[in-house]
Amino acid sequence: MTTSEHSAKDASSAMADPATPLQLSIKGMHCASCVSRVEGAIAGVEGVVEANVNLATERATVRVTRPVEVERLAEAVRGAGYDARAVAGVETDDEERRERRLELERLERRFWVAAVLSVPVVVFGMFGMLLPLDAVPMRVQNWIQLLFATPVQWWAGWTFVNGVGLAIRRRIADMNLLVGLGTLTAYLFSLAVTVAPDALARAGIAPHTYFDTSVVIVTLILLGRLLESRARAGTSRAMRRLLELRPTIAHRVAVARARANPAAGGVAMLSIGALSEAIEDVALDAVHAGDVLEVRPGEKVPVDGVILSGRSSIDAALLTGESMPVDVAPGDRVHGGTLNQTGAFRMRAERVGAESMVMQIVRHVQQAQGTKAAIARLADRIAAVFVPIVIGVALAAFAVWMMFGPEPRLGPALQALVAVLNIACPCSLGLATPTALIAGTGRGAELGVLLRGADALEAAEHIDTVVFDKTGTLTRGKAEVTDIVPVIAGAENAVLATAASAGQKSEHPISIAIVRAARTRALTLQPAEDFSALPGRGIVALIAGRGVTLGNAAFQAEQGVALDAHTADRERLESAGKTVVAVAENGTLLGWIALADTLKPDAAATVAGLTRAGTAVWMITGDNARTARAIAATVGIDSARVIAEVLPDGKSDRIAALQAEGHRVAMVGDGINDAPALALADLGIAIGGGTDIAMEASHMTLVRSDLAGVPVALALARRTMQVIRQNLFWAFAYNALGIPIAAGVLYLWLRPGGAIGPLWGWDGRLHPMIASAAMALSSVSVVTSSLRLRTFKAR
Repeated sequence: MTTSEHSAKDASSAMADPATPLQLSIKGMHCASCVSRVEGAIAGVEGVVEANVNLATERATVRVTRPVEVERLAEAVRGAGYDARAVAGVETDDEERRERRLELERLERRFWVAAVLSVPVVVFGMFGMLLPLDAVPMRVQNWIQLLFATPVQWWAGWTFVNGVGLAIRRRIADMNLLVGLGTLTAYLFSLAVTVAPDALARAGIAPHTYFDTSVVIVTLILLGRLLESRARAGTSRAMRRLLELRPTIAHRVAVARARANPAAGGVAMLSIGALSEAIEDVALDAVHAGDVLEVRPGEKVPVDGVILSGRSSIDAALLTGESMPVDVAPGDRVHGGTLNQTGAFRMRAERVGAESMVMQIVRHVQQAQGTKAAIARLADRIAAVFVPIVIGVALAAFAVWMMFGPEPRLGPALQALVAVLNIACPCSLGLATPTALIAGTGRGAELGVLLRGADALEAAEHIDTVVFDKTGTLTRGKAEVTDIVPVIAGAENAVLATAASAGQKSEHPISIAIVRAARTRALTLQPAEDFSALPGRGIVALIAGRGVTLGNAAFQAEQGVALDAHTADRERLESAGKTVVAVAENGTLLGWIALADTLKPDAAATVAGLTRAGTAVWMITGDNARTARAIAATVGIDSARVIAEVLPDGKSDRIAALQAEGHRVAMVGDGINDAPALALADLGIAIGGGTDIAMEASHMTLVRSDLAGVPVALALARRTMQVIRQNLFWAFAYNALGIPIAAGVLYLWLRPGGAIGPLWGWDGRLHPMIASAAMALSSVSVVTSSLRLRTFKAR
């Protein structure tokens, strides 16, 4: 039995605990009314205080006031007509991923089969009376259409056919019911025409088929479902990739009595008196608080803890947002998932498993994605009222024509029934959002903006506050040499060449930046002898017989370098938020080199543009306050809107605080540390040059790393949402106008001898073929409206 199977078994037999929200995986949901029914079913279980269902992630978050058996919750969901099972943790397990993959594959097969088989049906249905197809007898054409339409209706469209029976049994009305009734009516009526055309003709029913109506509806609705399923497929990736930050093993140090044969089992043993020291590789899950671990250069820190011995430099940018590496020594804390760069050290594990910072970020992302979205899926909500009304109108029209229509009455009655169901089939409603979304996302891709779905579109309309992460978002995310202040005027290149010569063997990011700056200036570097890097302190090297030291002020003071006369230069540079290192030769200061994470070229212009548009701009960072304020002043952000020295969970807390004040917040970030805030914000915008996790947790992604895409993304989203609303309005308006006509209300005025009389030979009755054509034209109008987005231009 696999780990995921064990987890699923344990979860199914567990009890929902008031202290911890329970996660259920829900299958079979398609619309907002499905979500409402599942929530209602779970909320009806005694002891449940809150049930929150997320359609995108297909997860239900359940809070209880007392222990409740998980199986009772799952049974309640099954009783509502859906499938449910408990999941053991925040990460999507193997079984759930497999189910989602299979669902997507099934939808793809059904859509492509329907699309291919629909082509001959549409060709004969729409153009069968034209040359050269008119050479084929109409009855033969009908049988050909039946041959191709049958698998589309009963295999590709089985979800809708089955949905009719389910809706009747559950006493609910949704889009599946209307799609199923419309397509079944068109198909079964066409089947009767194909099999017994003469009998229908004798009954006064025109022998026209509507197979094309059935197959086109099935194909287009399947396309919408396929697009939706693909969007759902990426919702769990963020948490899986967060977990991939952690190494798979840890080097645990064990001290035991020496044995006669210490070298056994592949475990390294070092004799220390009467004791022996073993360093064993263990799975990360086997690490416990209090264990002593060894971390080597280039490895990821396995868990959160404190350094016991050794010094090193830690790249913590992914977690804290610090652009510069952090020097660590005994007593300093380190976090799992950060990268050890230069030296080896030993640490004591303190926070492991669910308590580690990486897992806390996972939990924050999961909770943010599990919250109830504010988006209103208008078509799904109105369908709960629209569908029963349409069915009622169709049945009423049939009854009225049977009682009061002209003889033979069955023909006109069936004609009215089919016409109402066909013209009201919500194809245009189903296309209103996806077609605009496709056009908008396509245009967005051309402009460098990727939209993840309608959630982002609706949220962008009301954004009044934009919060930028600093490192890697407003700034380039790497150290650059910004200032060289020599003791001897004009000796900038000499100071830089000396520092680069000493640091060219170092892997420290500061040394790398200095060497890069020297090479940019085409300076000649001399070989370094007796090179020594002291982690957290500096570099000592011998260059052409001269002793060169490179490091911070404290290190230089230890080397006996006199700095007092030049302290003002260092303080001036540090006050601007820069990292400053001193370069000395034979104990004499040569000068200062300042480094900083520089702004992106378009940062200031983007902030200015958003401010002019009335949007409040904030900056948030894990960097120190002095550096943060200096960057904010340069880019044009008010210092009162700077939030500094914030850890990942603190970022999401600050976003929540702004939302609590009534702001609609967009978060712009690029790093793993931004993922919880991106997921929680009303609109998360990830920079394309950032991490995959940030992109997965966000609602939008800027393909390029420039910030000019932020106002473009907001404008495009607002325009796309405007088009969606227009599409929905005209789709509903079309139905409001077309349904009464299909039912035959105009017959009262246009019938022979009526108040007005026939209009150009038309007596007011709407033929089902015309109703189908009108339905198709409504879909074409929606698509045409959506295509306007292809000409969207950023201002």
